[in-house]
Amino acid sequence: MADAPARDHRTAHGPGDGQGQADPFDPTPASGVQVASFQDLLRIEELDENLFRGHCHAGAPLRAFGGQVAAQALTAGGRTMPAGRGVHSLHGYFLRPGDPGRPIVYQVERIRDGHSYATRRVTAVQRGEAIFTLSASFKQPEQTPGRQRVMPPVPGPEELPDPFPQWARADPADVDQAAGFHSLDIRFIPPDAPGMPPEAEGMPQQFVWLRSGSPLPAEDGLLHVCALTYLSDLTLAATTALHRQPHRFQRSEPPPVTLASLDHAMWFHRPFRADEWLLFAQRSPSVSDGRGLALGEFYSRDGLLVASAVQETLVRERRPLPRG
Repeated sequence: MADAPARDHRTAHGPGDGQGQADPFDPTPASGVQVASFQDLLRIEELDENLFRGHCHAGAPLRAFGGQVAAQALTAGGRTMPAGRGVHSLHGYFLRPGDPGRPIVYQVERIRDGHSYATRRVTAVQRGEAIFTLSASFKQPEQTPGRQRVMPPVPGPEELPDPFPQWARADPADVDQAAGFHSLDIRFIPPDAPGMPPEAEGMPQQFVWLRSGSPLPAEDGLLHVCALTYLSDLTLAATTALHRQPHRFQRSEPPPVTLASLDHAMWFHRPFRADEWLLFAQRSPSVSDGRGLALGEFYSRDGLLVASAVQETLVRERRPLPRG
């Protein structure tokens, strides 16, 4: 992977790094520190063999952002792997809301170390309870023939506006509590933009350009995979309810629907850089039983399909607050 060009990055204030805390399960709330780059969002501390600790910013009021929890869990699993094996898939379940004011402990189980493939299971713990579980598979690279779906000819990110200024004006409190999102770049493609594929009946879709807001080390393949894991959870859930509400970066009033990630799966097909623009093509083929399913594909600027993601989301009508 070639070096990424230097560029300005957003800054934010997020949870502390937990330095100086002797007890990994210490419930003391983390103190705020500056997030100088996207890489800081994925940083975890090794406490002991197979035991790590991190902190996550809020994705919703009083709830840790699930994409960051998944990315840090994958970082913990990857840190126990020998060099030369890359992540090819992950499957995770969100079990309880995470508290952004408390540290998260990641416990790694070394399930299997085979000749070509290896498996790690990671449990994220707060207050003695599991809030997230992850299974990740790693493998030795191979050279084989390939094929892929063709990337749609949509407008590039340079032709699209940055949504953050409008979001900050519409809901400054929301921007402040979700401060970690300042460390990324995102561009939404309008549904009527030239080149957009027609929407299949009954299947909402959206196309978004994403990248980290600051350069990442070129030689650290695990870091780029974990960064994409974070980015993959930003807009996928909202795809299930596009007919009811826009994404948080676009809306100007409270949404009528409550969304929460239930599970998340990813497959990594080809090498990529998460600090370069990636097109996230998303669609939702089903909503029923209070659940919505969303599928997504990541393409590089030169049209390579580099990763796929699937997520099931809780979808519920937002109930009005009782009076009095």
